[in-house]
Formats: sequence, structure tokens, C-alpha cells
Amino acid sequence: MGAVHGTARRIDDPGDPRLDAYRVRSDPALRRADQFVAEGSLVVRRLLGGGRHRVSSILATEAALDALGDALAAAAAVPEILVADAALLRAVAGYPFHRGCLALAERGPVPPLGTVLDALAPGPALTLVLDDVLNPDNVGALFRNAAAFGVGAVALTARSGDPCYRKAIRVSMGESLRIPWARFADWSEAGAALRARGIEAVALTPDGDDLDAVAERLPHRMALVVGNEGAGLSPAARGASVAAVGIPTRESLNVAAAAAIALYRLAPGRAARPDSAGRYSA
Repeated sequence: MGAVHGTARRIDDPGDPRLDAYRVRSDPALRRADQFVAEGSLVVRRLLGGGRHRVSSILATEAALDALGDALAAAAAVPEILVADAALLRAVAGYPFHRGCLALAERGPVPPLGTVLDALAPGPALTLVLDDVLNPDNVGALFRNAAAFGVGAVALTARSGDPCYRKAIRVSMGESLRIPWARFADWSEAGAALRARGIEAVALTPDGDDLDAVAERLPHRMALVVGNEGAGLSPAARGASVAAVGIPTRESLNVAAAAAIALYRLAPGRAARPDSAGRYSA
């Protein structure tokens, strides 16, 4: 191992108390402890490179730790590093998705919606709003779409899924740990916060106007609103939106697939792109 791993501690006993935080724990239990677990070297790398969540510790094989060497060297603070073989990780974690690398991080406070919106750059901007999107796969995929098309911020209703849920992080490839996001209690609050910053909500719904036909007439500071997998958009979300757009299809689309198409069409001239270090202007 390189010099950056000089403080790493080798663990050979699966009963070692330093592994307690990594033993099979439900996401609700982790949430109550203000923690979450990130899986895989790529996701952990992105976690180390972000500023929202403090990484408490990393549990990894030597090979995975070596692959993180540059990210650890660049980190503002190197967390506790625990090194173990793959068999021990399997015994402790209880699932195979980590590929030799896990990290335990602090959730920290969720910023108010206004704070996240205030950080958007002036001029054209594209945000994404999740209106009671519950499924963690869809939450993760929507964050990954947001990153791909330069969305500056994501807002979620109180009932929407948790961006720090283990599966949501994994599906998002760690983007839910990097893109600024906030929750809001109700649409009257969210609508007022958006309007105060010159951002207009546009609903994405199957019965909306053909997106391609109206895209050029849509606001340059826009919040694209996507709805629940089964019920669609809530009446409150529709009421807060200045327009409704849709994508003509033969069959209905998954919410993440529909959002990807819409964001691709809307991104040019509006999107807040990440810089060379992967930081977003929001």
C-alpha cells in the first residue's frame, strides 16, 4: 500500500468491534444514526471528492484501497481506513455490491430549498423536482440523469425517496452525493421559493403538450417536475406549474426514462455543467 495508507489498520477478525458500523444494517437504522453506507470504489471516490458529507471510515480490500489512492491523497481529511480481505467483507456486509470497498459517511443536515436555489448561477438554469417519486431505483436514476444533462439542483417532496438510501446511491453512481438537493414540505412553499428566484415549474406528464414542439418557448430558468410512478403528478404540482409537456409514445415510459429524454431536449443553454473537478455551479 502507498504512503497515503500509512494509517490503515488491518482487520482479520470478523468480530472486531471496529466493523460494527458495517455489519448488515437497514437503511432506516442508518438514517436514525445520521449515517449512510456507500458501495464501490467509484461511488466512494465521488463521496471523497464532494463536500456535503463527511466520510467517517472506509472498509476495503488492499486492491480497492490502492485504486482510491489519488482520491484519498486529495481529500481534505483522510477518514479511518480499515483493510480486510474479500471474504471478511462478504461476511460483514452481507451483500455483493461493494466490490471490495465500502464507506461510512454522515448524512448531515439537509439544506433549505431556498439555500440550494440561491446557489444556482444567474441566467439560464435547469433544476429537477421529484413529486412523490418513491422507488429508490427511480430516485437514483433521476439523479444520474440530472448529472448527465447538467441539472444544477434537485428538489424532492417530503414523501419522495431518500437520495442517501443505499440502492439510490448505487443506481445514481454516486451522483446523489454530489448534486445539490433539498426537500420541501408542500408545493405552496416550493412554488414560492422557485418564483422568488425567477424559476418556473414545468410539469412532465403524458397528457402535456408535445415537448419538442414547445421546447423553445419554455422558460430559460426552469424546474422540470416529474411525478409518482403510479399516480403521476399531484394536483398541487400541476397547479404550481406554468406549463405541462409530454413525450409522444406508443406505450408509457418509466419516469426516469421520460425525464432523461426531456432533460436532453431542454439542457442546451440552460444546464449548469460540472467543472473539470466534477463540481456543480449549484
